[in-house]
Amino acid sequence: MLPVIFGLSGTTLSVEERAFFRVAEPVGYILFARNVVSPQQLHGLTAELRDLHARDDLLVLVDQEGGRVARLAPPAWPAYPAAAVLAASWQRDREAAIAATQYNYEALGIDLALAGINVDCAPVLDLPRPGAHDVIGDRAFGSDATVVAALGQAVLDGLAAAGVTGVVKHIPGHGRAVVDSHHALPVVTASEDELWADAAPFVALAHAPIAMTAHVKYDAWDPNECATLSDIVIQRVIRERIGFDGLLLTDDLDMRALSGTVASLAVRSLAAGCDVALNCWGDMAVMQALADVLPEASDECRRRVASVALQYQKPRPDQALIERQRYCIEARDRLLVGY
Repeated sequence: MLPVIFGLSGTTLSVEERAFFRVAEPVGYILFARNVVSPQQLHGLTAELRDLHARDDLLVLVDQEGGRVARLAPPAWPAYPAAAVLAASWQRDREAAIAATQYNYEALGIDLALAGINVDCAPVLDLPRPGAHDVIGDRAFGSDATVVAALGQAVLDGLAAAGVTGVVKHIPGHGRAVVDSHHALPVVTASEDELWADAAPFVALAHAPIAMTAHVKYDAWDPNECATLSDIVIQRVIRERIGFDGLLLTDDLDMRALSGTVASLAVRSLAAGCDVALNCWGDMAVMQALADVLPEASDECRRRVASVALQYQKPRPDQALIERQRYCIEARDRLLVGY
């Protein structure tokens, strides 16, 4: 097993992709809007991936947060609210906000389960701070760590009820970044105490099965490397102090926050302590370069992937899922009152 998650180039596997993936045997795949046309097509694509590998622990990921981050979009799939919309009812009724969030993500997770997707890159646990770039913005549940942790847990619980595993991101916190890490490297100069305040939701949800790193440099922790490439941040902060022992994914290694080839960055991220490198774009030359340099997945990586796979529920009949989804959406709307 290769410790990498690959993207796909289109809506079906090409002959070249099929041959390459069969030999490379990656941990899994991540899907984007370019890979999605309809529920039937998407289910066929994920089934093809599973047939190719015949592995129970194959991870098939998507970024389906709700709001502006939704790869499965209307009219083929329902629209779901952004995290900030769900969090808005917290002050009025905390229990209702938690329940509405759990129902929302169970309904969203059912879309994914029906499509053959078993991992959702949500929830966002970042705490946006004044002056930060709006790349996080309404994707966050707010700036109160208690609220974010409670609603983040509701996301994980809702997804799990649908048979889907959530990914907490972007550990140890992206909320102070003043630039978008898709385009430049954010450098955070906050004190260590401030950084620990930002990390509080990740501490509360350290039991999450999967986390995704932040391409952010924290001067108080490591003035030389961003979190994804820093053994100091990964080992001392994420593993030891936060206490996260789940599967640690990099954010996309092709983002402009990082300098160097994707292959070299993948090697450095694994050396720093990440379990799996994430490469999203389905570029065959880049994927081949990764396959050429990456080692076999470590025993710890395999253990953590197997642990994630144990969380999948036995699929229920499609009609039962559809009826449950309808119930969840109606329950969410009654609780939100006005969404």
